Amino acid sequence: MKTQEHFKFSTGVIAYPVFFVLAIWFVFWFEVRFGYNFSKYGVYPQTFKGLRGVFLSPFIHGDIQHIYHNTAPLFVLSVALFYFYRPIAWKVLFLGILLSGFLTWCIGRSSLHIGASGLIYVLVSFTFFKGVFAKHYRLIALSLLVVFLYGSMIWYTLPLEQGISWEGHLSGLISGLLFALIFRQEIAKPKKYIWEQENFNEDDDPFLKHFDENGNFIETVEAEVEAEQLHVNYIYKDTIEDKE
Repeated sequence: MKTQEHFKFSTGVIAYPVFFVLAIWFVFWFEVRFGYNFSKYGVYPQTFKGLRGVFLSPFIHGDIQHIYHNTAPLFVLSVALFYFYRPIAWKVLFLGILLSGFLTWCIGRSSLHIGASGLIYVLVSFTFFKGVFAKHYRLIALSLLVVFLYGSMIWYTLPLEQGISWEGHLSGLISGLLFALIFRQEIAKPKKYIWEQENFNEDDDPFLKHFDENGNFIETVEAEVEAEQLHVNYIYKDTIEDKE
């Protein structure tokens, strides 16, 4: 797929992330408005009942601070995903939710794990590693921007602070790396010049024939100019009439 077809703005680039963020906020509003607590539907590791959290936990948040801190990075990274990786954006989102949630279910502590932070780590990891692997200057620039904005998040994949699901963060980081390795098709490729192509032959290149093996210019031009005989016919027209 051509680069210009990849990096092209459309309504969905903004609309889909907005819809996803609004869905999360609607769930939180519903809890507050009607006095529900959906935390019990989060991931509870190593229990059959806790598997439902694999699907539901990204939409559940404990308090306003929790959902507030997740909103901005989720929106920004989702927009970047749909703009730079549109052909696989939905796959990364849905499979990222499932895989990061399942890994959390496998390695997590016996506690409820809720929030969209696991998905955020999927997006951070995928965006960074995919840009490095793709070797496209725009995607590399995006990777560096992600490191600048969210590089400090790496510390939250370690058990350094109580009350934070570092297992969910680590699961998201691993999932994003796996997706960066797996999803190789339909990704913008860096432009290859003719000498970078596999079938390039130096001996057939008309420009390189002008140089020797040491890079010295060896072109000799023998111009043969054939003189052509030109026949010029002059036509005179007398415009002055003889007077009587």
